[in-house]
Amino acid sequence: MTSKGVTLKWLFPFVTSTLVVFVILMPAPCSAIMVNCSQPNQPALLEALTPIFNLSAIRPVMNMTTCTNIKIFFTLYGILGVDEKAQLLTTYLWLHYWWINELVSWDPVECGTNKITLPRDKFWIPDIVINEFMDENTAPTVPYLNLYSNGWMHDAYPAKVVSSCNLDIYNFPFDIQNCTLTFNSYIHYATDIIIFLNKSMDHITEHSKDVMTTLGEWELLDITSNKHTLEFADGEVIDELAFHIRLRRRATLYVVNLLIPSCFLITVDLFSFLLPPQAVDRSSFKMTLILGYTVFLLMMNDLLPSTGNSIPLINIFFSLCLALMVASLLETIFITNLLCGSANVSPVPHWIQVLVLQILGCLVPLPQKVKDSDTKRSAAVAKREEPRDERGPLVEDKAVQELRSLGKDLQALRLQVEQQLGGTSSSEEWIQCCQRKVKPSKLLFIFIFVLMNAESSSLMMNCSQPDAPSLLEALKPVFKLSAIRPVRNISTITHVNISFTLYGILGVDEKAQILTTLIWQSLSWRNEFILWDPQQCGSSSITVPRKLLWVPDVVINEFMEKNSAPFTPYTYVYYDGLVFDAQPVRVVSSCRLDIYKFPFDVQNCSLSFNSYAYLKSALQINLPRPAGEIFEMSKEMMATMGEWELIGITVEKLVFNANNEEVYEELRFYVSLKRRATLYVVNLLIPSCFLITVDLFSFLLPPQTVDRSSFKMTLILGYTVFLLIMNDLLPVTGNSIPLINVFLSLCLGLMVASLLETILITNLLCGSTHYSAVPHWIRVLVLRILGQLVRLPPKSRDLQDVTVIQNPSAHEMKVSSVVEEDSEAPEQKGPLNKDKALDELRSLGKELQGLRLRVEQHLGGSQSSEEWIQVGFIIDRLLFGLYVLFISVSFITIIIIWVQSYNP
Repeated sequence: MTSKGVTLKWLFPFVTSTLVVFVILMPAPCSAIMVNCSQPNQPALLEALTPIFNLSAIRPVMNMTTCTNIKIFFTLYGILGVDEKAQLLTTYLWLHYWWINELVSWDPVECGTNKITLPRDKFWIPDIVINEFMDENTAPTVPYLNLYSNGWMHDAYPAKVVSSCNLDIYNFPFDIQNCTLTFNSYIHYATDIIIFLNKSMDHITEHSKDVMTTLGEWELLDITSNKHTLEFADGEVIDELAFHIRLRRRATLYVVNLLIPSCFLITVDLFSFLLPPQAVDRSSFKMTLILGYTVFLLMMNDLLPSTGNSIPLINIFFSLCLALMVASLLETIFITNLLCGSANVSPVPHWIQVLVLQILGCLVPLPQKVKDSDTKRSAAVAKREEPRDERGPLVEDKAVQELRSLGKDLQALRLQVEQQLGGTSSSEEWIQCCQRKVKPSKLLFIFIFVLMNAESSSLMMNCSQPDAPSLLEALKPVFKLSAIRPVRNISTITHVNISFTLYGILGVDEKAQILTTLIWQSLSWRNEFILWDPQQCGSSSITVPRKLLWVPDVVINEFMEKNSAPFTPYTYVYYDGLVFDAQPVRVVSSCRLDIYKFPFDVQNCSLSFNSYAYLKSALQINLPRPAGEIFEMSKEMMATMGEWELIGITVEKLVFNANNEEVYEELRFYVSLKRRATLYVVNLLIPSCFLITVDLFSFLLPPQTVDRSSFKMTLILGYTVFLLIMNDLLPVTGNSIPLINVFLSLCLGLMVASLLETILITNLLCGSTHYSAVPHWIRVLVLRILGQLVRLPPKSRDLQDVTVIQNPSAHEMKVSSVVEEDSEAPEQKGPLNKDKALDELRSLGKELQGLRLRVEQHLGGSQSSEEWIQVGFIIDRLLFGLYVLFISVSFITIIIIWVQSYNP
């Protein structure tokens, strides 16, 4: 309605250039017409009211300057639902309208009753609409109204109101919404209709709470109202009565089903820091926990609101919880890598020692360990290697020699095991740095008319009296000509001025390529059959039903469904023949949607206005105001703040050739819309980047000691569950594949590739000892070329170690010879068969030497096995590099497209 008033704001300066608006009131009766009944019964009263039924086309006043007062109240019977994404509130109302019909009154005694119920279509009904109404009323129809003997009329009917509402769900589920229902006449000014409140707001609120039949998610807090008028530059005023409905969401369901379980899971992740990473595969535990959290979000997905206007705080909470879980998993992977591979890492830099070991270590608190094992070990080795006491005998006891040889084997075996399990001093310092990272505290909060002065030879209509019934009677010959174009000369062109205000963007269906909007459409044209004297007829304008006049067949070419917006039956007719017609239109239009850059896409949809039957020689379409003014007014009046933002409206006039070499005109408006991408960035892109980053860091897990394949398989399962959760956010279209779908598919493809590569490496690590030698082409391509590319050259093996590993029997022969030398000199201390202890020590020494050789062979492996393992490590690092490259390119591309979306 506001748009209509604003549209007329520019209309009247052109009208006043051709007319003088003034009314000289003539004496006219101010009281209602008394109806006489022949008998005191309903049939007689109905017969007496028949002449009144013929006046249903005009406002029921004796004097056209008299204002009709409409009294309004309603009862909120039910709150049916809230659509946060479309920014719509659905309610069920019982509407009540009261007004006086000055054309009728009767004596209750003479007619036998003071009230009669009659069909609504026999009377004039005020065109009261709810500005925020976005769809048709699908409530049951009530065809009757009540007429009282004093002229009062009471019209009551139910209405299912689908209204726009600027929903603020930042505090979901503890949010309170304030929605507005604005009642006003769509076509009449305040000089014709004034709206009043019939009952107090306290009564309306209490009665609504008493009869409320829905006790679902929303609770009615209160209903308030305020009355205001809009005055325009031409002096015309629109009267409005706005009701403000405050609703509060019942949060218990969300607390029990969302917040408490989420806190449980994040607490489990917090306590998982107590698991010792040396003995427990903490990374698999945390990956399983992340999988469980995504499954939980999948189950709770229907409870979370979806909107493109703002991000609820609870969504940020869930995203932060997921981020903290991912961060703790990455930290666990880093710790596992240091615990298992720190022996091969260079010493801890001095700045890390100072920052982490000293400063952060005291802050945690976890002070640096004092290491003396190396000193003790060196002392023990030195003590073992120190020369014998000079005072001892020259020839030692054979038992002591065997014990000394046995001790050297045990020492070598212990050093190898300690090096494998314990690590060096540098390794211990790296692990100490990690243990300081094990105890971080977790933070969980973060949207007519240029008149053509055409010559006409209209005949002046004469009114018998300066009142509405006389003017209506004078207009009846014009109503009989409603079937033809209102021109006296068939060659005269009818100029139709078209304008609209985009009031709401209700939705976009990417698969069907459909755009749904609500517009306030305004048309104006000149009817050459209409002309009267304002003084003689008592008014310069009158509202009459649209069906009584010729209306241009202007259609929107892209329209795909019928108009389901609230129906407004009246049009304004001015004394000089100007006809102004305004109505809301719910436009379901086709639009070629390009979602390649989803969710950073900008859509450009067209609304093409043209006459369906008339050619340019009969009807021409004009734009009375610039497109920039239409755009600014649409942004000011936009009632929906959902997923889409209006960024521009442009227009062009086109001329097309018809089949018979005639031409027709088309006025095409281009409506530019930009998707608000914040929802998709927070709920889709960032979690996907988290998961792909986890898969990237999983390359740090040592495949020798950690089951990396199971970890990656769990991650892929979690990623597929995440995609299932976000399935409703992704657009469905058969025209093109969005770039984000390609990104998600590539992420899944890289995860699968890394899993296959992990399986290959695991196979090489565990079974390469049974493989044949590495082929020459693999040795050249992988070990030399790719190895140099990823900075992982072939390892140089010590010749002695190679000899020992490739020919362990040689070492055994050497040991046996030493033992035989010892056994050849039994005569120094007596016969050998007498020393049982010496035999047992020699047998134990052979067993320990064999065990040592087995450990060395297991840790060292053969030359072929080492080359196959090196091939696996090179492929692993190559895929890691490709992973880093893909993620870097993807992040840069997303940021560039996001920035460009703000400068379309």
